[in-house]
Amino acid sequence: MAEVSSTQMILGLVIGIAVLIFLSMKTKVHTFIALIFAAMITGLIGGMNVSDVLNSIKTGFGNTLSSSGIIIGLGVMMGAILEKSGAAEQLAFSVIKFVGKKKEEWALGITGYIVSIPVFADSALVILTPLAKALSTVSGKSAVSLGLSLAIGLQMTHTFVPPTPGPLTVASILDVNVGTMIMAGIITTIIPFIACIYYCKWMGTKVYQLPAPDGDGYIRKEFKKEFIKEIDNVEELMKDKDLPPLLLSVLPILIPLIMIFTDTVCGFIGIESQIIEFIGSPIVALIVGVLLAVYGLARDKDKNTVMSYMEDGIKSTGMIMLITGAGGALGFIVKDSGIGTALGELVVSLPIPPVLIPFIIAALMRISLGSATVALTTAATLTQPLLAVVGLDPIIAAMATCAGGVAFSYFNDSGFWVFNGMYGLKDIKDQMYAKFGVSMVGSITALLVVIIANILFF
Repeated sequence: MAEVSSTQMILGLVIGIAVLIFLSMKTKVHTFIALIFAAMITGLIGGMNVSDVLNSIKTGFGNTLSSSGIIIGLGVMMGAILEKSGAAEQLAFSVIKFVGKKKEEWALGITGYIVSIPVFADSALVILTPLAKALSTVSGKSAVSLGLSLAIGLQMTHTFVPPTPGPLTVASILDVNVGTMIMAGIITTIIPFIACIYYCKWMGTKVYQLPAPDGDGYIRKEFKKEFIKEIDNVEELMKDKDLPPLLLSVLPILIPLIMIFTDTVCGFIGIESQIIEFIGSPIVALIVGVLLAVYGLARDKDKNTVMSYMEDGIKSTGMIMLITGAGGALGFIVKDSGIGTALGELVVSLPIPPVLIPFIIAALMRISLGSATVALTTAATLTQPLLAVVGLDPIIAAMATCAGGVAFSYFNDSGFWVFNGMYGLKDIKDQMYAKFGVSMVGSITALLVVIIANILFF
């Protein structure tokens, strides 16, 4: 009976995802409605009663937006001022000067890789998107390739490197020294990161779109090499533009990141302070960022002008929030129905190489639950009792778990919808090529690194 129940739950997920894909690709049904409908089907076929399905959808929707909705709104308001004031353009020119021309993807990828160690990946993506858009305008490169480079840099360290919660929890459960976990995470992600950046460059030719001149949405074109601008003399390009100073331009981004980073570090070393916890919360940090943008970059503008900047920016966030919340609802349905547990138990019972066990469990948790942190925690918990039995080294198990946690950034992942909304991806095929595709490149490459390390050193 238990086996039938597990089969029924997994079948519910498969049918739910199939319905979601069909409605999104072949009908006029909006993605938001398709997500909610898929969540209902998954829950009902998976054995939940109607009342529990509806409660899970409402809880998942609300909980997801409670953590990301305010952050998205504040980030977009700040980004609008950075864009209208010329600060984003100033930052773009400064990045080009620092890293050299034609290296914008590497610059944004490395920025994301560093920033996501202390800062939640979705928050950092929102904060840094104006920089990616400005770089796209200046360089002529697709905003999708630049934003995706930023996103995968954020995703790599968010999943592999403590003190972010997921890898920190994995280290604790599998009894891996935190310092060892940090070093192993950095080493393991070097080759996957490089592979992902090249994938992002390719994506820029497949989905080529630039920010619209009026700042409202994107303009899609067929890619041609001559669109990429040769920026030989940045100073010459800047001299005719009325741009704010670099310090004023960077402060609305830098100060919030420092505030969040301070709270993370204090928590990591055991310093408890309600004041630090308050100022280091993403909401408070982004409010400070918005205020710095208003009174620093827009100080010479009247109130109505500043309000119009922020209102123009916020117009695009309503649908982003709805879809993000619906993705969270699907994740909660899968968790509450027990599908995640059923998938984990199925993998543990399979006759496969030990190094693949934590990877597959984490990947299945990721595809079913959406949250990388939950996927890592679940996989580590299920894998830990097996380490001594199968003879798997804890650090290899930890890295394999994290590699699985990178995979399957898709419909029930809030970051998937935040990225699509921020970078104007509406076609499901483009969405899958972008965030889903780069996550799979990173995950599979990381697994290969772990397998080779296991053969050579353990």
